[in-house]
Amino acid sequence: MSNTYHQVYIQAVFAVKYREAIITSDCKSKILSVIGKLINETGCKTLIVNGTEDHVHCLLSLKPTISISELMKIVKGKSSKFINDRQLTKHKFEWQEGYGAFSYSKSHIDAVYKYIANQEEHHKRENFKDEYISLLNKFNVKFDEKYIFEKLI
Repeated sequence: MSNTYHQVYIQAVFAVKYREAIITSDCKSKILSVIGKLINETGCKTLIVNGTEDHVHCLLSLKPTISISELMKIVKGKSSKFINDRQLTKHKFEWQEGYGAFSYSKSHIDAVYKYIANQEEHHKRENFKDEYISLLNKFNVKFDEKYIFEKLI
């Protein structure tokens, strides 16, 4: 029996390349489902995956033997392949190069879960760019706005 215990909650946020609005309602549930399954296949635990036509939020419990960068490489790479193999979008699908990863304590999980579940409604009031800047500011992340919007989101 192992004496290793962990409780690491991460919200990962990543966008469609060039923030194109190409995740349609027809393919959205398939894409979100495969992302959740890919997270679980790494030994991490998916709590919720949701998003809009141009980006995705994942709330997960991170397994301590996998790095966030390794997890994102697997999830983004294999989900892109899934989308392209099944031609779920009209053109070749790609995720933007980077991602955001934000950690939370257990006491914040319910609120983050509800926030992610309510993405469609939330984005009637705020676009992805403003949402992402707000997340970065909330976590006191120093960023170069030009770089962020060219490379990451």
